Amino acid sequence: MIIRGPIIPWELGAEKGKPVAAYYGYLVGCDNVLAQLHTKHPEFCDKVGGLLAMHIDDLRVLAPKWLSKTEEVRADRAHWGINFTGDIYNSGWISEMYGYSFGAAEVGLRHKITEDLMIYPSYTPRKGAEAILLHYGLPFKVGNWSFSKLEHHEDGIVYECNRLFDPPPFPKEVQLMEADPEARRGLFLNLECINTLNEGLLHHHALVGCQKPKWSKYLSFLKSKTFAELTRPRYLDNEVKSNLKKQDPQTYKKDKSSGVSHNQKSEHPKIHTLFSTECSPYFDWQTVGFVHSFHLSGQPGNITRLLSCTEQDLKSYAGHDLAPTHYVPSMNRHPLTGDWYPAINKPAAVLHWLNHVETDAEFIVILDADMILRGPITPWEYGAERGRPVSTPYDYLIGCDNELAKIHTRHPEACDKVGGVIIMHIDDLRKFALLWLHKSVEVRADKAHYATNFTGDIYSSGWISEMYGYSFGAAELNLRHVIRKDILIYPGYVPEPGIEYKVFHYGLRFSVGNWSFDKADWRNTDVVNKCWAKFPDPPDPSTITSTDVNILHRDRLSIECMTTLNTALHLHHQKRACPLQDVHIKSNQAIDNKVRPSWKGEETTENSQRIRKIILSGTQSNVSSKTVPNKVLGSSRLWIVVLWCLLVLGFLAVISMALSTARGEGVRSKGHRMKRRSSFSALSDTNGSSHNAEMVSKSNRTIQ
Repeated sequence: MIIRGPIIPWELGAEKGKPVAAYYGYLVGCDNVLAQLHTKHPEFCDKVGGLLAMHIDDLRVLAPKWLSKTEEVRADRAHWGINFTGDIYNSGWISEMYGYSFGAAEVGLRHKITEDLMIYPSYTPRKGAEAILLHYGLPFKVGNWSFSKLEHHEDGIVYECNRLFDPPPFPKEVQLMEADPEARRGLFLNLECINTLNEGLLHHHALVGCQKPKWSKYLSFLKSKTFAELTRPRYLDNEVKSNLKKQDPQTYKKDKSSGVSHNQKSEHPKIHTLFSTECSPYFDWQTVGFVHSFHLSGQPGNITRLLSCTEQDLKSYAGHDLAPTHYVPSMNRHPLTGDWYPAINKPAAVLHWLNHVETDAEFIVILDADMILRGPITPWEYGAERGRPVSTPYDYLIGCDNELAKIHTRHPEACDKVGGVIIMHIDDLRKFALLWLHKSVEVRADKAHYATNFTGDIYSSGWISEMYGYSFGAAELNLRHVIRKDILIYPGYVPEPGIEYKVFHYGLRFSVGNWSFDKADWRNTDVVNKCWAKFPDPPDPSTITSTDVNILHRDRLSIECMTTLNTALHLHHQKRACPLQDVHIKSNQAIDNKVRPSWKGEETTENSQRIRKIILSGTQSNVSSKTVPNKVLGSSRLWIVVLWCLLVLGFLAVISMALSTARGEGVRSKGHRMKRRSSFSALSDTNGSSHNAEMVSKSNRTIQ
């Protein structure tokens, strides 16, 4: 954490018996069987952590329980699953957090809870809120720069004089990156966090006697008035302090359980995000990328994967721990007609979830697995209301304007060409879900109207029947959408100026220079269960030199999408404790034994099929800070050989000159040493030539 201002218990409203803490909403175990197993008072379990301000008497009572409950939860391996704990890695790592909450419940401590004291860098701050703690427990980034504490787990940066973390962009650069003032404020918090860390390292290095570092623009900035202003002490807002002092812990818990913040009941309804997948490696790597981006995006509420599988597939399926999951019977093959249509699983899974799960969420966000989230998607930002869902434009659904809509809905005039991102009130979704499924089956069965001129489907295959099922089902209920063009973009499309898109939808092939990516090419490749597997890296953003600003922005978005996906895979392998040696073994096999794909994405069309079969290994960041490209290594070896050759030739030349000098001196002193030379000439010649031959032999072996 980085402390930005004073934390004074009495100003926060902390009292004996009523400590103050930050809200940790992902501790779902407070609401399920986990709390019932580990505390006699599950109704007192508060989802809190991070910051604790507590009376000493309360701490003396709590501390033994905190420890014992932590050990108890840690030992309860049967309930490590994400559906019990909210731990996306199912590792029991957050047992200590539950130990605290259960221990506090056991001794009857009720917390005053706030979401305004602490913020994670990468999150967008709430308007008007000024956090006094930065908790850098998650990766965060500014433009193309990023930081993750996990990458420095074994880093000795504290002990290496004048070494700092990579500097982020300067504030002037950030001003140009982001138009939205709150999002820009979030980026400035990211800068403040890493710059304060680096300033701390500089102070420490000076204290232990390190030499004064060399001047640089970045060091000059850390000593500037601009930096001093950015890092001036922050103080908690008087309104926040007042609310904390008045807060009734029981009221706050009740409000949070219904998805409404204590001070924001009208503007922050509870959200639940759904996405649909199947039991296959193809959907597993999409799930890894989606869930990783979900946690980085700051999306409020919980997330559920709707996993459609046959009983046979489930027996061998290995990806149960990839996301919080609701299991759904597979509808890939129609039980009556035998039609094979996996896309029907999406509406079928949503309907199944509604019928089998109790949710207190007011709005449901429905996304696809092949998406990367860049920011929160909320009903209050985009104007979703009951009876007025929000979605993104799918203009190719021309069936809304022709005979197809007239056949399949009584209200063709209400047909909206939408899809991709859906934000819908739970009451509307309950009425709509069955119609979505029914209309999808209906359109799929209408083979007479598969043609492109009716559907816009260039393959005339009926594949987009589910999309029409959505639009026609919504039209039946007269659900008219707020259509937003500023939420979603396909990588490879030119972005509209000034729009900060919240979602990448990588459903189509996209490219940057000679590098390209198409999800369909990786349909049968398992990059999730094979250690350090990932996709071919996109080009380095610094190599993109287009003079067209729009093309430059397009390519950078494409690179961001692919980099996020590969980062997600790397972290997944890291969490699964993949052995470090696999990194090097796989890298050598991929490059030396098969095809050598370019590190800058320069693979050609001819070898792309072969490259897809080679899973490039990831780079274990705590082994080395940077990976050296093989081309550079190869050239280094060549230079070493050349250098050895030059050294050997130089050595032979020196020996030759020495021998020549010796012979000359022998001639000049011939009269004085004639007899001696006669006695030993044979021996001298033999030793000299033998010595030269030995040196040449050694030199040749050295070169080899």
